[in-house]
Amino acid sequence: MPTDTLPNPEKNPAANTGELIRLEQVTKRFGDNTVLDHLDFSVDAGKHVTLIGPSGSGKTTILRLLMTLLKPDEGTITVDGQQLFPASDKEVREVRKKIGMVFQQFNLFPNMTVLRNITEAPVTVLGMSKDEAVERAKGLLDMVGLSDKCDAHPAQLSGGQQQRVAIARALAMRPQVLLLDEVTSALDPELVAGVLDVLRDIARSTDITMLCVTHEMNFARDISDQVLMFDQGRIIESGSPEKIFSDPELDRTREFLSAVL
Repeated sequence: MPTDTLPNPEKNPAANTGELIRLEQVTKRFGDNTVLDHLDFSVDAGKHVTLIGPSGSGKTTILRLLMTLLKPDEGTITVDGQQLFPASDKEVREVRKKIGMVFQQFNLFPNMTVLRNITEAPVTVLGMSKDEAVERAKGLLDMVGLSDKCDAHPAQLSGGQQQRVAIARALAMRPQVLLLDEVTSALDPELVAGVLDVLRDIARSTDITMLCVTHEMNFARDISDQVLMFDQGRIIESGSPEKIFSDPELDRTREFLSAVL
């Protein structure tokens, strides 16, 4: 793998310098339903934090707020010292460049080749030269085990391959933060392991801060520095993977884990 394929401390000045993400008193409502209820939490640079909890507890809403796909009704969100909400459109665009997201659905452009899916945003958004974008894309495709698929179109790939392309596309933007939203939930069971192995490699070999929503508890145990248990829009318990999965304090956490493990 090329040594400059992935971010490193020299290329990511936020690495290992303390808090990178902060949510303060963030509330989000959909009609009468309060999905996030005056939520406070922070994530340090370079850490891998996994959000667990029942469906509807607010986990994915946090990722969508960080991606600016939603706006909070109350509270502030800060990324790398820059306010994401409230902020001007220009400020939001600058912060968004630091954040990559991989969704449940792959969201690849069906009319573009795999290579162009990965190079399009670095060229148009970051102003990267086409040659540099192509070199980086090929390195990332090699990393995710798809170096022979540059000229393929998404419809020619399996679901697992499409999700690995989506991961490479997110990394091509050199994000400081990688958001992962149930990235294996749309895959056939036999394809899940390959995608999770790619993400484990990224967690081990880069300084990217990862915020992950998943029901794959073994994966969460493997990659997480911290696990947050959500229920009804609040964090009800947090701790190391060993603590949360082996010795949770709350009955609610134990109930959830016994249902999903």
